[in-house]
Amino acid sequence: MLLLGTALGFLVGLSLGLLGGGGSVLTVPIFVYVLGFEVRQAVAASLAVVGTTAFVGALRQGGGGRIAVGTGIGFGLFAMAGAYGGARLAAFLPETVQLLLFATVMLIAATLMLRRKERPEAEEEPPRSWSAVGPVAFGVGILTGVVGVGGGFMIVPALVLLLRLPIHRAISTSLLVITMNAASGFAGYAGTVEVPWGPLLGFAGLSILGVFVGTRWMRSASPAALRKGFAIFLIVIAVAILVENALAGLPST
Repeated sequence: MLLLGTALGFLVGLSLGLLGGGGSVLTVPIFVYVLGFEVRQAVAASLAVVGTTAFVGALRQGGGGRIAVGTGIGFGLFAMAGAYGGARLAAFLPETVQLLLFATVMLIAATLMLRRKERPEAEEEPPRSWSAVGPVAFGVGILTGVVGVGGGFMIVPALVLLLRLPIHRAISTSLLVITMNAASGFAGYAGTVEVPWGPLLGFAGLSILGVFVGTRWMRSASPAALRKGFAIFLIVIAVAILVENALAGLPST
């Protein structure tokens, strides 16, 4: 199981590179159901691995104006504040509630991904004000801290729909925001959870390799097709978590 869990790290990085998100929605279930981590351990470890992978991906995408640095930092600062608070809040939530909230977030993200229509890259619209974007970014941060989601599947739609970034630029900018968001969320867990670093080394290494491949493919891939396929994958994971928790709640015979 350890070998399988480590190998799945490549898929986490590939998702981050291709879609600008999806790392944590894969990592937390892998850590819980494949590597056997406790939920809070899995959330904290996920933030560490996904944050590091996103940082490497952001460095790779930093050239050629592919990242809207100012926009990403502004969004990230709001999200960081929420992530730290969400991580502290998670200490008061039962682990079952964390997993159910996690599955719910995945289903919502999948629905938004399936319903969203692409805007032509060349189409320009004035962005909405930061007074409108700030609360959204803060809410993304809270979810990051509570359920260990880096927020990419919420960050990318927010960057496209609210700040009017072209989809490929939004995906690249999301990596910068995820880095900031995950770092803040992990800081919120510092001293409250003991992270088993040993099993994470190989996982993180393959995840970083995956983000290199993913960012290369993203530049020429169809984001709409990728997003629809991954939305279906999210639904499968979410349903599996819900079914597993439902079965765990049944009385034993």
